[in-house]
Amino acid sequence: MVQTRSHSYSDGTTEYIGYIAEPEGDGPRPAVLIAPAFMGLRDFEMETARRLAELGYTALAMDYYGGGFRTEDRAEAAQKMQEVNGNRRMLADRMVCALEEMRGLPGVDGDRLAAMGYCLGGKAVLDLARTGADFRVALSLHGIFDKPNFATERMKAAVVLLHGWDDGLAKPPAVVEIAEELTAHCPEWEILGFGHTDHAFTNPAGANHSEKAARRSWRWLTWTLEEHFG
Repeated sequence: MVQTRSHSYSDGTTEYIGYIAEPEGDGPRPAVLIAPAFMGLRDFEMETARRLAELGYTALAMDYYGGGFRTEDRAEAAQKMQEVNGNRRMLADRMVCALEEMRGLPGVDGDRLAAMGYCLGGKAVLDLARTGADFRVALSLHGIFDKPNFATERMKAAVVLLHGWDDGLAKPPAVVEIAEELTAHCPEWEILGFGHTDHAFTNPAGANHSEKAARRSWRWLTWTLEEHFG
């Protein structure tokens, strides 16, 4: 049986409203932080949290905008995205805050943590890894790879990029560039590229949805969690 609930937390300045899904029982159990796509925490990411809880993980689907912002208006979402894109240090700090919030949740094994994210959330988990934060593995699904305006620290987390090769927001030169960055700073990394696959391929409601790539990326993601959590 999976239990779910809304979850408020704060960095001392801003209140964030996330969503927790967890199996019954006391733990300790590994946990996965989920960073949503640019429209904020929506049903898609909450369903991901529930699927992970069914596999035995605590999942915290986070809020990186504050106030539980979510929208179906792409223009409104784009404006909010510009705010965090314009201050990547702030975005990274919000990611660290959410990671530490998850680490302290009842029933969570604080030594077995992962972070995953979709689109802007994929960029956000890479920025979390770039801070040198202490967690096992960062998984970016159709994430964006541009570097932040702060220096990349030596990463403690392994990094896995699940990438649509035809993604117009992360073209092959950007893939090469992040591979070079990871080689310099990350102890363990891999890229799985899906051919003939565009941006946001996991989203069943999106124009670029690929059932095959979504299914295979989920298999790779869950296998990766098993591999790193033991």
